[in-house]
Amino acid sequence: MVSSEAAVITGASSGIGEAVARGLLERGLTVVTLQRSAPRIKHPNLHFRPIDLTDLEATKSLARGIAAEFPVRYLVNNAGANRPALLEDATIDDFQYVTAMTLGAAMLLMQAFVPGMRAARFGRIVSISSRAIMGKTYRTVYASAKAGLLGMARTVAVEVGGDGITVNVVVPGPVASDLFNIGHPVGSAKRQTVIDSVLVKRVGTPEDVARAVLFFLDRESGFITGQALYVCGGTSVTGTGGA
Repeated sequence: MVSSEAAVITGASSGIGEAVARGLLERGLTVVTLQRSAPRIKHPNLHFRPIDLTDLEATKSLARGIAAEFPVRYLVNNAGANRPALLEDATIDDFQYVTAMTLGAAMLLMQAFVPGMRAARFGRIVSISSRAIMGKTYRTVYASAKAGLLGMARTVAVEVGGDGITVNVVVPGPVASDLFNIGHPVGSAKRQTVIDSVLVKRVGTPEDVARAVLFFLDRESGFITGQALYVCGGTSVTGTGGA
């Protein structure tokens, strides 16, 4: 990775996205983050572009501007939304909101940045899914959107592989994000139940997931594409503990 290249990350104000952004900045890249809230990171090579990623027209316009301003060779589709509900309570509004942020924005960003990657004969795209795609209550909408990222990645990988571009997916299990910690306070019985369901007997960290993302983004990872890597403490084996 060289400093003349840029990476775009969605949802980098905290958690996994923030950890990925830190890793890329440490490697000398220019990093552009897209989300509503400003990132907590302060760095001369970090550029924040505020955006509501569910506004697809605004997202398309912003992405075109970024493609014209920066040599984007890395894209991490991390932003997502979760509106938990049982099947009978899920709404089309929930579905449209979650799929717009998770799938719609990912597609538009790939459309904006793949031409530059093709011209450079190099690109790395990683999308963040969730172990919940294997089944979890209250996740009909969320799991459907996150599962869609796998189909999108595999299809795009077929289309762009000959251009030096790889497209992969990281599938996290329970991760100690700000939101997770609020719902599962340290020391609580609820948190312990999750820990007990994880084979390695701990909750993951954003850095655990970021290491997998950075592996896929590395220039030396050019023979891996169309793949999904579960970073879940083994919950994909046991079928428990989905995010």
